[in-house]
Amino acid sequence: MTDFAAARRMMVDGQVRTGGVTDLRIIGAMLELPRERFVGEANADLAYLDFDIEVARNGAGARPRRLLKPMVLARMLQAAPVRAEDRVLDVGCATGYSSALLARLARRVVALEEDPALAARARANLAGIAENVTVVIGPLPQGAAADAPYDVIFLNGASEVEPRSLFGQLDPDGGRLVAVVGGAPIGRAMVYRAGAGKVSGWPVFDAAAGLLPGFAAPAEFVF
Repeated sequence: MTDFAAARRMMVDGQVRTGGVTDLRIIGAMLELPRERFVGEANADLAYLDFDIEVARNGAGARPRRLLKPMVLARMLQAAPVRAEDRVLDVGCATGYSSALLARLARRVVALEEDPALAARARANLAGIAENVTVVIGPLPQGAAADAPYDVIFLNGASEVEPRSLFGQLDPDGGRLVAVVGGAPIGRAMVYRAGAGKVSGWPVFDAAAGLLPGFAAPAEFVF
């Protein structure tokens, strides 16, 4: 039987800390949270390995949904950064692991998921351990305008283009959006900040992540 507590410690020491994550709040949250709870019983033994874990695949030809590898997730959260008083939108929450982490870092989290089955799993997984998270269902690129503006918007996956559809939901005075932007096989983790009437972005590190639904680049017309 897997010793999940030991595996969790090895994940943090061997992946997160060595990946340059120094924020003790993030490290503490990852040491506390049972990641195996969010990957499904069949994948529990894979929960702390250094790769994205598939949690859903809807129909033939559909792109699988995955949890971000721990190091990429932790570095993105650190790059935001997330403060204790922040309101956060977690776009593409999947089974809720990223939302549970954010719940330990921020005041309130809106977890957006467009797949009703995944949203139901997220609600079940978050019950009792993240009371400041609200799971909502809707198209990911549209965000969750009813609860905007947000201090932080976190894309739990990749976008092939700048996620401009979400910029308007950032707090205009310092709101941050963090996402992996770019196509396969690798993109860049980007931080965008709102201020002075505009949104500016800069790269933080190279990263790979599964493409989120609705964030593919528009198809180009070819004669």
